Amino acid sequence: MSEKTLQVFIDGVVRYFHHTQDKDVKLGTPYLVENSSPAAFDYTGIIGVSGASKGCVYFTAPSALLRHLLLSLGETDTNSENMVDLVGEVANTISGNARSEFGKDFMISVPVVVQGAPDQIHLPRSMRSYVIPVYWKAYSAAVVISLIQ
Repeated sequence: MSEKTLQVFIDGVVRYFHHTQDKDVKLGTPYLVENSSPAAFDYTGIIGVSGASKGCVYFTAPSALLRHLLLSLGETDTNSENMVDLVGEVANTISGNARSEFGKDFMISVPVVVQGAPDQIHLPRSMRSYVIPVYWKAYSAAVVISLIQ
């Protein structure tokens, strides 16, 4: 995966957090991980990708970050259902921005949200994925990109 491709996803994360009241999001250096133990926090929004690239992109975050993000967006009801919706929305926004950049051959699915154990995320074991660390307020989250081009 090229640096330019990673930058598209990084820009998508920054754009999403810039529309919150607390815009100060920081991103760490992307790194590769083996797909045998996917990175995951409490909630994960997964977008399937098909077309010229195949695989998935997901945003994963702890419930504390999602609860704080909901409040930052003006939503006072921070129940689990709203956190599920939010993590799916973030994943969808990041992937939607990538689709805008890569064009119609970068086809994305509706988000699937996984709550809890990371063993529910199935990635091709023969591949490695890029993890982009996301730091917002006192919380850590991640965007994981697992694509074959």
